[in-house]
Amino acid sequence: MIRVLTKRADFLAANRGLRVARPGFILLANPNQGKGKRFGITVTKRIGNAVVRNRMKRRFRELLRDALPKHGLPDHDHVLIGREGGIERDFDKLAAELDEALVRAAAGKGDPPRRARGPRKRHPRPGNLQQGDRK
Repeated sequence: MIRVLTKRADFLAANRGLRVARPGFILLANPNQGKGKRFGITVTKRIGNAVVRNRMKRRFRELLRDALPKHGLPDHDHVLIGREGGIERDFDKLAAELDEALVRAAAGKGDPPRRARGPRKRHPRPGNLQQGDRK
């Protein structure tokens, strides 16, 4: 049986795992110490309004329910992160990309790690200027 990830800690843990990027999504796969095949879906507000995000999540849910029993990694958490072009992509093309991503993850061939972000630059707001700061 394939279960759904619900806890934030599980999503954060999956982010430390293997990462495979495709045009419509990013797949994260992380071992979960014998808890079986589990999946989670994340679609941020940058993708679109609630209608668009929910439609994308429904598509991803269907893709994962179809692909995980065949190609999913045993005792791993699988997280799909929606990308900008994912909603317009053909469903069959997304399914093929997911199968390919799962095969790459099973082989341990993830994408190179992302570069770490440094601390964000804080720009002073007009009311928060310190003495000696210029406007």
